[in-house]
Order: sequence, then C-alpha cells, then structure tokens
Amino acid sequence: MKSVQEQMEIIRRGAVEILVEAELEAKLQQSVETGKPLTIKAGFDPTAPDLHFGHTVLIQKLKQFQDLGHRVVFLIGDFTGMIGDPTGKNETRKALTREDVLRNAETYKEQVFKILDPVKTVIDFNSRWMSKMDAAGMIELSARYTVARMLERDDFHKRYSGQQPIAIHEFMYPLVQGYDSVALEADVELGGTDQKFNLLVGRELQKQMGQRPQSVLMMPLLEGLDGVNKMSKSLNNYIGITDLPKEIYGKVMSISDELMLRYYELLSDVDNVRLESIIAGVQGVAGGTHPMESKKALALELTARFHGIDAAEVAADEFVRQFKQKQLPDEIPIFSIMADGPIWICRLMVEAGMVKSNGEARRMIKQGAVSLGGEKISDTDLEVSLEKECIVQVGKRRFARFVAS
Repeated sequence: MKSVQEQMEIIRRGAVEILVEAELEAKLQQSVETGKPLTIKAGFDPTAPDLHFGHTVLIQKLKQFQDLGHRVVFLIGDFTGMIGDPTGKNETRKALTREDVLRNAETYKEQVFKILDPVKTVIDFNSRWMSKMDAAGMIELSARYTVARMLERDDFHKRYSGQQPIAIHEFMYPLVQGYDSVALEADVELGGTDQKFNLLVGRELQKQMGQRPQSVLMMPLLEGLDGVNKMSKSLNNYIGITDLPKEIYGKVMSISDELMLRYYELLSDVDNVRLESIIAGVQGVAGGTHPMESKKALALELTARFHGIDAAEVAADEFVRQFKQKQLPDEIPIFSIMADGPIWICRLMVEAGMVKSNGEARRMIKQGAVSLGGEKISDTDLEVSLEKECIVQVGKRRFARFVAS
C-alpha cells in the first residue's frame, strides 16, 4: 500500500473540496498501519439507461481508490431513484417506476465495469436496507433533521422563497442518501459539487448514530463538448460511453486544448508526471508534449476504455482518413427517398435524422456546417436532384447518402 502522502496526491487530483482533509489523512494512516482498506462509497440513481463521460468522473475517482487498495462500493439508488433527486430542480420531479429503475440499474452494472474491476467492486442497492425500514423507522429518521435545516439547501430555499411547491417526500431524499452511509459504514463518500448538502447529511447522521463521520470528496461537474455547460444529453454536448468507437474518438478530437487538459485530469489514467508534460505542451513550454499528440493519445485511451484497443485503433485510422486526407468514412448510411423531382435540402437532412427540424437545418447551413458532395453550401432553399446519388455531410461526423427509390 502506498504511503499516505502518495495516496493523497492521487486523491486530490481534480477534487474541488475534501471535507475534512485532516480526517481523511488520519483514516488513511490507520489503514496503512492496520492493512484494513477504507470503504469508499458513491451513489448513482438509475434515472436514465445510459451513462455519459460526465458520470464517469466519480467512477474514475472510485477506480483510483480501488487501485490504492481500498474497498469500493458502487451504490445503485434504486430506492432513492423512485423518490427523485431534488438537487438543482425548481419543481417536484416525477418519480420513476420500480420497473424503470430496475431496467436502468442493469445497464449501469454493465457499463461501470468498463472502468472498475468487477472482481474488486461491491455493487449494492439501497433498497436492501430501505425496503426493510417500516413507517416507524422512517418517522425516526425524519426526526433527525429539522425543516429549517432542509430549507438551508439552496434549491429548497429558492423554491420556498418563490412560493414554488415542495413535496414532503423530497425532504426524504437527502435523509435516505445520508442513511446509506450509515448502512454501509462508509469512510469516504464521493459526489459532485452539487451534492454537498446531501453528502454532509451523511456525516451528520453517522455522528448521531455513533459512527465515525465519513470524509466527503467533491468532484467538479464535467464540461461538455462546448467547454462551457455541464455535460448533458439535453444540451447534446455529451459523449456517451455506449457511443460507437468512431463517435467517441471523433468527439474527443473535437474539443479545445484547454478542455483536453480538463478531461485528462478527470478521466485519464496518465500519472501526474505525464500530465505535467501534457500541460506544458499546451502552454507552449519547451519539452512539453505537442497538444495534437496529447489529444490523439487521450482519444485513443478513452475509446479503448469502452470498446477495446483494436476498435480504438480502427477509429483512429478512420479519423485520419476522414479528416486529414479528406476521405469519406467507410460506412455511410443510405436513405432511399421517393421523389418525382428535386428535393429541398432541409427535408433531406430531417428525413435522415441529421437534424431535428427544418429550422435547425437552416441554421446549420447558415453556419457553414453543411456540405453537399464535398462542397459547403449556403443556400437554405437549395433543391437537390436525386437522379444520381448524393452525399450530405452535417458537421464533422454526420454523413448520409441519398438515392431515389
């Protein structure tokens, strides 16, 4: 087992805040002396079937703890998922059904083992203890926190001040998440910066119930491909871990050099010495790694993580052909269109699912993001003849081949 100082250097990487750092160091010291690993917990509500790179920030930190020899618990919040996390919400969330939660939980289990060691990872469900808690137990748990304390939460406070409704069951969410730490006797809980209130509830409940309070490690919310907003499917700025290899590789290659450093820090397995060389390259310091080489290495590493090195290398080769040598990808979806004459270009783009609406198609054309037969177009009213097949490209990665039926 590494020394406390060596472990803390790894643990601090990318972390926004550690509460309380001195307590964590003391726990690590005891672990080194006794040989007993710490229990590290991170909870995930299965609210959607697929994870994206933003979710993997916490999973990557779990992996680091796992590599340091500690016991990692990937907690699936199948019980809390049915309550609905109120964090950052300005209205009561619709609760998921039991069937939704269980279906999504199964996909989570498959996806996390792309990063964590399946042999060393404990997968648990908070329904294991919460389903056994009767009404009296829930009332006793509720009595451990006041409404005034709950209203200190920023989102609850804003909704209360704005006379927006807050359902009673929403107060139960942070209490149940906190009780999870009691049930698991967690030494450390990981969470995003938006989860600070919930994470501290766990510390408080552990104190009240005679346990040593957990240390809290908060990680940042990963920016999406735009480099500004939090990675989100609703903003379409995400990289899904189930995306095709060429999509993962291409999306990573599309990010800025500054965002690349962020992804290296939070997602990559490269050590801190190597990271310093990558940072130096972006800053133009002599002896640093060239940013383009660093970006290729990151794209290859992250694609290989979810699809294997062979698929990642194929994606890298195709990227070079497509974007460096201006060649078309090996596989382009073909769409057969019924047409008696020329077809409006925007209609073609919508038919192929390249854009969601005619309005979006017009915007993409005006932005110079649409090519027909390899040539950029600017006419939003352009009509295309399908007497011969034509290839439409939207952005860097969306291609479609159209033929008349």
